[in-house]
Amino acid sequence: MTMQKYSNTYHVRSYECDRNNNLRLVTLMNIFQDMAVLHADAMGLGFDYCLSKGLAWVGSNYEVQIERLPKMNETITINTWPAVEKKAASIRDFEVFAEDGTRIIAASSQWVLISIDRKRPVSLKENLQDYSILEERVLPTEFNEKIDELARVDEETKFRVRFDDIDLNRHVNNAVYALWASEAVDPEFRLTHTPYRIEIQFRKEGLIGEKIMVSTECNEAITSHSIKTYDGDNRELARARIEWKPLVI
Repeated sequence: MTMQKYSNTYHVRSYECDRNNNLRLVTLMNIFQDMAVLHADAMGLGFDYCLSKGLAWVGSNYEVQIERLPKMNETITINTWPAVEKKAASIRDFEVFAEDGTRIIAASSQWVLISIDRKRPVSLKENLQDYSILEERVLPTEFNEKIDELARVDEETKFRVRFDDIDLNRHVNNAVYALWASEAVDPEFRLTHTPYRIEIQFRKEGLIGEKIMVSTECNEAITSHSIKTYDGDNRELARARIEWKPLVI
């Protein structure tokens, strides 16, 4: 069967918007995850199927480019599809359209297929023989380059992993890391800027109750972030890089 884009519409509600009437970043990331789950289910390769085979999809990377964020009461259309198949991973792309058909967000994500028991990547082709792709890209990234370590630390922000941050896999949901990174910049800067480009690389699992430190390096309109545990084993959970642009209301 030829792979087709999976499409759905979302109506943006008031409680999903921030103080500037823009869709919250964490909600956008959750919508991407929802679309990935729905499409995987439609392909017959979703959560329940993978669980029955002792397998799970684990997110490893995101790149998101935002022309603008949706507003309250706006109905947006999201398309998604698997665009690249690797040995143990797949790249899934997303595009978000406004009501007038203008594409306002483009995103790519990389997902690794793992064995739940061994917590190790396994072959996509050997374990999901029916997996197929649509060779079309919204962003050219192949996620081959790592986000650099911080050259210095300009800000440090502490969080604690809440029960509400944990997903079905019993670790911190991927959407939370984008929230932590964006909340770790100076509040005055955050009030006057909005994310334009976001890169996230997930490295380790975050667990309920852990104390989190987000170290931030600020370079004009670009912030880089290292997200680690502290008062424990000091695991680096993720790295993020955000390009900002002035907020237009």
